[in-house]
Amino acid sequence: MDNTDERRTRMMLESTQEETPCCEKAENYELCVRFVKAFEIIGKKWNGLIISSLCDTKAMRFKDLAHAVGACSDRVLVERLRELEADGIVKRSKDEDSKIVLYTLTQKGAELKPVFNQVHEWADKWI
Repeated sequence: MDNTDERRTRMMLESTQEETPCCEKAENYELCVRFVKAFEIIGKKWNGLIISSLCDTKAMRFKDLAHAVGACSDRVLVERLRELEADGIVKRSKDEDSKIVLYTLTQKGAELKPVFNQVHEWADKWI
């Protein structure tokens, strides 16, 4: 997303702080702030792979998630996990006995599973 798109999205978000209409009420998806925000989250580099990897398991350790995502650096993976945690999609928890940090999807994140299943099916068919 270039700076013009970012500024436009920011202006849309600021202008609808009080009450954001659902996408069904928007004239088109481009005008739906929630639709734009959803794609900003799941479309950000590595987020799709992180969420998709977590959809397949109950919980993952950082090293296993790093292996699943592949070419993403540890620094960027930590950054993305923190952002996804702040967005309420990923939960970070620490096992009290072993002190191992585990990442899981929240309810909000788990509800993306059918979306990612559809994307996988589409990719298998068309890409």
